Amino acid sequence: MKSKFILLLAVLMALITTFLFYNYMETLNKDQVANRNTVNVVVAKVDIKKDQKISKEMVSFIKMPQKSTHPQTVKSFSEVDGFFANSAIAKGEPILKHRLANEAKEKVFVSKKVKNGYRAVSIGVNLVQSVTNLIEPGDYVDIVFSEEQKINHDQTIINTQLLLQNVYVLAVGRRMIESTSEDSHIEYASVTLELNPTDSVALINAHEKGNIHLILHSRIIPPKGV
Repeated sequence: MKSKFILLLAVLMALITTFLFYNYMETLNKDQVANRNTVNVVVAKVDIKKDQKISKEMVSFIKMPQKSTHPQTVKSFSEVDGFFANSAIAKGEPILKHRLANEAKEKVFVSKKVKNGYRAVSIGVNLVQSVTNLIEPGDYVDIVFSEEQKINHDQTIINTQLLLQNVYVLAVGRRMIESTSEDSHIEYASVTLELNPTDSVALINAHEKGNIHLILHSRIIPPKGV
């Protein structure tokens, strides 16, 4: 009787082991099939900043399992080339459609370009103050303030100081995207800058008291901390 019980238990264990083995193999086969079903997705080849215009040179393809791919994932260069990033995209990160904006959208709302905690403030400029209208949206500038001060009844001096540094340019005139070689040059008389509230007040006060000049940064070497 005892030997029959042991035999029955052995057969039962063998059946359970066989079931678990086949169940494992079926799951493994499904995973292998899923991994074979891959798609090309577009990822950032470099760090892409918010509001930066994306080119083909800034992205590349990688293969991902189809079941792991987000529905909004971009799968072709044409979906990103010439578009703008709504937010920063890290190197190697898959690019999602809802994080892109086309040129038409970029022209509409400057409020969508202002970072949290900052404000958009405009000042009037002439050709000299705006580096001969060569400043473009997306550039960084320093702001120099100068005013005439009396030292006695018949003598005045010009006091000049560096007011603000590394200020982001949101727009020039009513243009919120940089011009292309195909665009005809349009002169502008104002520049819209991104500043925190305190610096905004300081800039407006300086603009009312004296003269403001903008000093253009290099795009090749971005400002520290940007």
